[in-house]
Amino acid sequence: MSIAAYRALTWATGPLIRRYLQRRLDAGREDPDRFAERFGDASESRPAGPLVWVHASSVGESLSMLSLIERLHRERPEIAILITSGTVSSARILENRLPQGVIHQFVPVDRMSWVRRFLDHWRPDLVLWVESEFWPGVLSEVKSRAIPAMLMNARISARSWRGWRRAPWMIRRILATFDLCMAQTELDAERLRDLGARNVACPGNLKFAAEPLPADPSALATLETSMAARPRWLAFSTHPGEEETIAAAHRILTRNLPDILTMIVPRHPARGAEIEKTLAEAGDAVAVRSRNGTVSGMTGFLLADTMGELGLFFRLTDIAFVGGSLVPHGGQNPIEPARLGCAIVHGPHMENFLAIEGELKAAGASALATSPEEIAREVGTLLSNAGQRQRRVAAARSVADGKFSILDAVFSHLDPALNRVSPAQPIQSSRDARA
Repeated sequence: MSIAAYRALTWATGPLIRRYLQRRLDAGREDPDRFAERFGDASESRPAGPLVWVHASSVGESLSMLSLIERLHRERPEIAILITSGTVSSARILENRLPQGVIHQFVPVDRMSWVRRFLDHWRPDLVLWVESEFWPGVLSEVKSRAIPAMLMNARISARSWRGWRRAPWMIRRILATFDLCMAQTELDAERLRDLGARNVACPGNLKFAAEPLPADPSALATLETSMAARPRWLAFSTHPGEEETIAAAHRILTRNLPDILTMIVPRHPARGAEIEKTLAEAGDAVAVRSRNGTVSGMTGFLLADTMGELGLFFRLTDIAFVGGSLVPHGGQNPIEPARLGCAIVHGPHMENFLAIEGELKAAGASALATSPEEIAREVGTLLSNAGQRQRRVAAARSVADGKFSILDAVFSHLDPALNRVSPAQPIQSSRDARA
């Protein structure tokens, strides 16, 4: 399909798209107070002066850009920043974490009249498009308006690469939108070049340059007190099919550690009820965070089915199992727990983080476990051997701390474009800014 045909299709199917969005609204997957933003109707005024538009599709992409947005906001206060995303969960998290004055809007659905309405209002001077959610309508309109654009933190999975190779005429035109594509890894860079990207750099994965996830001190103190000195571990960002394995590992661990507490933070909190049922079948009491469930001596599982509290639970343990790695999802970000002092255990599917998995393994910071028995053995060994656990924690932190320079590398590519938007300011390195 050509981009012209795609545009015609979205025009012709306007009523169907509206019906689809209405179903999402009815299901609670759209914000009723800001629903008009999905049709390109802005809910805020455009600030005067230059404006940079950052588009990050969902939670992970949005969080990966926070360190960049914070630095841009600090060093170039004369530039207004607009960030768009497409999910209610990302909007809720960004509401609490964006610097004051940074504007969030829901991205318009990729229908040309709505896209043009959005661009007519915001008139961005620079577009920073995150990862690989390529919307042909938006990007072709950005190109036709000659708005400078960069692809940030680009990741092209093997599946996406194979799919786009079947539509080379479309992906080449989409990638022609970007003056520069910044890839997460050299493999992503190779795939971008193969698909037709003209100017590709590989400064690294911005997810690894993020500051430690925040936590509420009061909630941390309360949970620490309730857990007392109980041995505990965490499985974070779990996906369907993984909680059963974690529960089985928990049952094995109770043979030698009858008071062990297993904490589970699902990737999608809306799955809380089904996960609670799975855990209850394991025989131990379940405390549910979204219902303010308290941890007692009888609690076997703490189910953290809430948004934005992952930093809290990383601080409550020093052993973290990586969700999305027992099923063919590709794994979740292991740097976040590593930065907060956790030894890492993961399953066999870490395709999304192959390079960092290799670094953690080489540093002695992580271990592979593929079954309940192997997970229980790894976690049990770490809990019973404080020296080994602390060596792994230190190794994981060392790998994570070595990633802060990625932000400086990204800005070395970004600064020339920013200088065309606004006069250059003295650039302070991210390490200096934290000093």
